[in-house]
Amino acid sequence: MTSATENKSSGATAAEARAVAEAARETEWTRPSFAKGLYLGNFDLGLIHPWPQARDADVERGEAFMAKLREFCTTMSGRVIEREARIPDEYLASLAELGVFGMKIPREYGGLGLSLVYYGRALALLGSVHPSLGALISAHQSIGVPEPVKVFGTPEQKQEYLPRCARGAITAFLLTEPDVGSDPARMGCTATPTDDGGSYLLDGVKLWTTNGVIAELVVVMAVVPAHSNPDGTQEKGGITAFVVEMNSPGITVENRNAFMGLRGIENGVTRFHQVRVPAANRLGREGQGLKIALTTLNTGRLSIPGLCVAAGKWSLKIAREWSNARTQWGRPVGKHEAVAKKIAFIAATTFALEAVFELSAEMADAGQKDVRIEAALAKLWSTELSCLVADELVQIRGGRGFETAESLEARGERAVAAEQLLRDLRINRIFEGSSEIMRLLIAREAVDAHLAAAGELASVDATLQEKARAAVGASSFYAKWLPKLVAGAGLDPRSYSEFGRLAKQLRYVERASRKLARQTFYGMGRWQGKLEYKQAFLGRIVDIGAELFAMAACCSRAEMLLRTAPEQGAAAYELAEAYCEQARLRVDDYFEKLWRNTDDADRELSANVLAGDYAWLEAGVLDQSEGTGPWIADASPGASSKESVHRKYR
Repeated sequence: MTSATENKSSGATAAEARAVAEAARETEWTRPSFAKGLYLGNFDLGLIHPWPQARDADVERGEAFMAKLREFCTTMSGRVIEREARIPDEYLASLAELGVFGMKIPREYGGLGLSLVYYGRALALLGSVHPSLGALISAHQSIGVPEPVKVFGTPEQKQEYLPRCARGAITAFLLTEPDVGSDPARMGCTATPTDDGGSYLLDGVKLWTTNGVIAELVVVMAVVPAHSNPDGTQEKGGITAFVVEMNSPGITVENRNAFMGLRGIENGVTRFHQVRVPAANRLGREGQGLKIALTTLNTGRLSIPGLCVAAGKWSLKIAREWSNARTQWGRPVGKHEAVAKKIAFIAATTFALEAVFELSAEMADAGQKDVRIEAALAKLWSTELSCLVADELVQIRGGRGFETAESLEARGERAVAAEQLLRDLRINRIFEGSSEIMRLLIAREAVDAHLAAAGELASVDATLQEKARAAVGASSFYAKWLPKLVAGAGLDPRSYSEFGRLAKQLRYVERASRKLARQTFYGMGRWQGKLEYKQAFLGRIVDIGAELFAMAACCSRAEMLLRTAPEQGAAAYELAEAYCEQARLRVDDYFEKLWRNTDDADRELSANVLAGDYAWLEAGVLDQSEGTGPWIADASPGASSKESVHRKYR
C-alpha cells in the first residue's frame, strides 16, 4: 500500500517494496483468531468468553513480584527523571536487582518468566512513576535482544545472551534509518560477509535507537548483499538480524535525541563503520531479518497498551479528585454536564483500555489463539483513545492542566503533571508502527480472504483475460460466503441472554461484524486492485473492527468480574455498557463515512498543495527552521566525525 512511483534514492519500486513486505508477512493461520473473524462477519464469542484463565502458578509468582515492584516504585521519583531528563543509574541498578530486565525471560535462563499479563501490569506500574521507565523496559524486552533471541536464537545464543540480559544488560532494536521508516526495501545499512565467511562488516546509520545510548547489546537489521560462500555456493542475502556488542570498534552513538515527551528516554543516532560482527551473532538465516522483526512485534506491541492502561487509570483518579475539589458557580465542576461527559468518557474508556489489554495478553499467554490482529488492534486503538483521555483531562483541569507540575508546586498547589501526560503519550501513536501504518497492516490481514478469493481481480496489472478467469473462482467463494452475512444471532432478541443488560451490546457487535464484512466486499467489488490505494476507506474498516473488539472485550470482562469479584460486578456492567454506548456512536459514524466522505476531494486538494498552488496562503509568517539543516540528515556510510555519547550505566 505504497505510492506507485519509484523511489529514486534506493531504486526500489512500489512493487518491490510490497514484495519485501509480503515475503516477511506471516500468511498461515493455524490457530483461530477472534479479531480476524470480526472482519469476515464471523462473531465467534466463544473465542473470548469465558474470559481466559491464567494458571495459578503464574498468578502466584506475578502477584509476589508486583508486591516487591510496587514497594520499590514508591522510592523512585518521576519528578527527578523529568527534571534531569535521565533515569538515574541507581534506579537502573535497583531495577536490575529486582529482575525487571528479565521479566519475560524464561526462568531457566535466569529470568522471572512472568506472563504477558503481569509483564504489562508491571509496565503500567513503572510507567505511572514516569513513562520513560516503561519505554526503557519495553524497548529492552518487547523488541530488544531478549525476545528475538528467545524465539529465533540458537541454544548457544540463548545461553550466552539471555542470562546476561536478565541480569541487567540493557538492549535495543535498531531498524529505522534517517530516510527509512516503514519501507524496509529502502534499507541502506549493510552487512558484508568477509572472505573467510566467519564475520560480517556492518556499515550504516540507524536513527531513533531507543536505549541505544546506554545499551550493551543491540539487534541490528542490515542488508546482506548477494554473495558466494567460501565453498562456492551462492547466497541471495537480504535483510538480516544480528546481535551486536555496543563496545565493538567502529560504533559511534553520534547524538542523544531530545523529544517533546519521554524526557528520560535514552534514544540516539548510531553509526556503524566497518564493525566486525561474528557470523555466530547472526539471528536466523540471511534474509530472515524482517520476518524476525515482524514476529517479534506481534506480541511485543502489547507493551504499549499496558502503558496506556496506566495513563487511563491515573487520568481517572485525577479527574475524579479534581472535579470534586474544584467549585464553579456554586457546584463542583464535575456536577456540570459539560465536564461530567468528559469524566464519563475517561471512566468508560479506562475500563475498555484495561479490558482490551488484559484480554489480548491472556489469550497470548494461553497460546491457543492467533493474536496477531488482536495485538495490532490493541496497539492502534489504545494509543488513539488514551491520547483523547489525556486531552480531556487537561481540559477538565483548565489552566492548571496546561501548567507544569513544577510550576504548580512552586506556587503552593498539588503537582499534577497533566500536560506531561499529554506530551508523553503522543509518541505512542508513532512508536512501533504509526497509526497510519498499523491501519494498513491490519487492513492487509482483514481483506486477506478477499484478496485470496479475487486472485488476479485484485491486481492492477492483470489483463482483462486474467481478470475474467479470476472472476469465476471469486464467484464460487462469494456464493458460499455472502449468504452467511444476511442473518445471524444479532437479529434474535434472545441471543446472549446470559449477559443480561449487556446482551443487546453483543447483538449489536454481531450485526455490525456482518455489516463490516459486507461493506468490505462492496469496496472490493468497486475498486478491486485499486482498493489498496483507498487508505482512508481501509482505515475506517479497521477502526470499526477495533471498536467492535473493544466492545466485546468489555462485555466479557464485565461478566468475568461479576463472577469472580461480585463487589465490582455491578459497577463493571455499568462501565461496560457506557463504553459500548459511546463506541456505537463512533462505529455508526465510521459506517456512514465509508461512502459519504470528502476523500476524493481531499486527495485532489492535497495534490494541489504539494504542487505549490496555494503557496500564497503561507505568506505573512517567518519560518525559523529555514537554514538550520536539510530535511533528512546525510546517512552515507563512513567513519564518524563525532565523539560517541554512548555511556555506561553500570
